[in-house]
Amino acid sequence: MKKFIRTAITALTVGLSASAMADDSVGWPEKADLKFGFIKLTDMAPLAVAYEKGFFEEEGLFVTLEAQANWKVLLDRVIDGQLDGAHMLAGQPLGATIGYGTEAHIITAFSMDLNGNGITVSNAVWEEMKKNIPSENGKPVHPIKADALKPVVEKYKAEGKPFNMGMVFPVSTHNYELRYWLAAGGLNPGYYAPHKGDTSGQLQADVLLSVTPPPQMPATLEAGTIYGYCVGEPWNQQAVFKGIGVPVITDYEIWRNNPEKVFGVSKGWADKYPNTHVRVVKAMIRAAKWLDENNNANRPEAVKILSQPNYVGADYDVIANSMTGTFEYEKGDVREVPDFNVFFRYNATYPYYSDAIWYLTQMRRWGQISDTKPDSWYMDIAKKVYRPDIYAVAAKALIAEGKIGADEFPDFATETGYKPPQKGFIDNITYDGRKPNEYLAKFPIGLKDGDTL
Repeated sequence: MKKFIRTAITALTVGLSASAMADDSVGWPEKADLKFGFIKLTDMAPLAVAYEKGFFEEEGLFVTLEAQANWKVLLDRVIDGQLDGAHMLAGQPLGATIGYGTEAHIITAFSMDLNGNGITVSNAVWEEMKKNIPSENGKPVHPIKADALKPVVEKYKAEGKPFNMGMVFPVSTHNYELRYWLAAGGLNPGYYAPHKGDTSGQLQADVLLSVTPPPQMPATLEAGTIYGYCVGEPWNQQAVFKGIGVPVITDYEIWRNNPEKVFGVSKGWADKYPNTHVRVVKAMIRAAKWLDENNNANRPEAVKILSQPNYVGADYDVIANSMTGTFEYEKGDVREVPDFNVFFRYNATYPYYSDAIWYLTQMRRWGQISDTKPDSWYMDIAKKVYRPDIYAVAAKALIAEGKIGADEFPDFATETGYKPPQKGFIDNITYDGRKPNEYLAKFPIGLKDGDTL
């Protein structure tokens, strides 16, 4: 009987989807049964919402969502075809395409979110840092710069103790944000030298960074293996709830409205299933809009979805602590951060070339790209990996269907893929995606034109 009901429901859904698809401008999906991977982080939300709200099914897609053990496993499974696509670190398609780590041509036509990360330190480190932070009305003044951490690191070094911190993957946003914050405070986070076979990222380092999968961050901190970490939610708030650490800064304060995750697929998959790909992007754009619309009114429902064990699986209150417009730093120090998680506003879903180039500059800054590259190289790689052309097809279809207004997207007739020069960085350095080498030259710490380790 159950099998009959399930078959009947599937047939009805297919019928409804077929009726809807008959009227749209995108061709029939070449592949309907899909498996997508994700890591247990709140910013996988567009995938969960697209599934739970039926946006995938309305596109004639029958999707299975599957949590992955870590970012490497996730990427490898996309490359070998076990997964059709996945929630990815923004640097993963770029790193894979240029051959840093596993080499494969991965593309993205959808940016999943802005912001969403934080840096947490242990209670013991926080007590030392607090001595170097001004206060106002009995609370630390934010944003907290790494200048406050520098004397603590120097004390550890004087005692012969390496200062260890965790990040989630070598080409992760978290690695580059943590490095950016440390360097802005005068601490060298170390260099990579892949041309010498050294991929530790710890050459000349004041602070030693190593990889820990996101859900394991709090336990690794509690064990004393690391003294702090940079990770996405809910794993900073988990440290607060467990009383084992203190988030000191969000990535919104390091780089305001920075791009975070993307939805990645292999270039071969995208070429083989173009209509399917566009329909996936359509569904995820709708999910992102749902997450942000009416001033985040749907976030409590989103938190309820994400708290399910098959998605993020953390307690509702832990996820809600950052997902609903607030962020708790020191226990009891809850502050309004309405843009901590952004999924749709500020054109968050659009895959900007300038976003891709920023990640490439950081790969070069820290030695993952060993040699100097001309500005044209950065632009060529960005256009090879980031695909606003595919995004535009999906967006225009949604506009034609009356699902989203044209004014909620970039003006596709004039959009270049480059944001205007961006400020809002913690070190007050302006970033212009059209001038990557000029940007790199501005940093006191980091490789520049002509530098090789």
